Amino acid sequence: MTITLALMRRNLQVFFRDKLNVFFSLLGAIVLFLLYALFLGNSQVNSISDSLPGVPRSDVAHFMNAWMFSGIVLITTVTTGLAALSALVEDSQTGRFKDFLVSPIKKAPLVAGYVLSAAVVAIIMSTFTLVFSVVYLWAIDGHLMGTGPILRSFGYVILCALAFTALSAFLVSFMTTVASQAALNTIVGTLTGFIAAAYIPIVAFPQTVANVVSALPWAQGGMLLRREFASEALASITASDSGAEESLRSGFGLDLSVGSWEVPALFTIFFLVAITLLFTGIGAARIRSRIS
Repeated sequence: MTITLALMRRNLQVFFRDKLNVFFSLLGAIVLFLLYALFLGNSQVNSISDSLPGVPRSDVAHFMNAWMFSGIVLITTVTTGLAALSALVEDSQTGRFKDFLVSPIKKAPLVAGYVLSAAVVAIIMSTFTLVFSVVYLWAIDGHLMGTGPILRSFGYVILCALAFTALSAFLVSFMTTVASQAALNTIVGTLTGFIAAAYIPIVAFPQTVANVVSALPWAQGGMLLRREFASEALASITASDSGAEESLRSGFGLDLSVGSWEVPALFTIFFLVAITLLFTGIGAARIRSRIS
């Protein structure tokens, strides 16, 4: 345990010392914020306002802001853990593994040090993003999330960070150079916003694509966060039209369906736990086989 903690401390220092790496780990979330602020946000607010005459535009804007920030938090849980695993690829490429193995360090604590430090990075960065989002929504829209939604969101952040870091460990186990790792970071950072239905609402997808996206863990993790961020705002703007609430919940990913099956929140939680356990085991086994 002492060895694992020492390696975690070293990997955390390596990640946070590289300010550019920290910035690029948040690039997907920053891109979403800019896309919404500069291009997508106004059109989405106009579209919903037109369909809900009499509802104050400020309330509609709050719903869209809450929806957008839930996507930002979700993307952060994916990209930061992946970026933190760059230490693993760099150590492999530079032959630093051999230096570690010269000392009396077994492979298991070494693997645990890489995977756990990446998970800690994801949790720290995602928690920071969650706090920033809550404060931003309060400062800009004048709406402060309740204690319950904030605490549940924090729990979902931890769950998503663990699950997506485990998936990232599996993917990174195939990377042999820093350049390939950087390319993977770029691809994942770009695609996550789409497969999590964060860049555009799921209602904009063709039905077949929407079914596929809804079956993926990224959209389902986003669903959990969207419910905490945006359910109250949505209920407020559709108080006089329950049909509109149901339509917007499914259209903006607060409720997900695969065909005629509506994805339950409890299923998503167990799904993410299963991903954490399965891919932590597979990823750790593959990383262990590379250390020689």
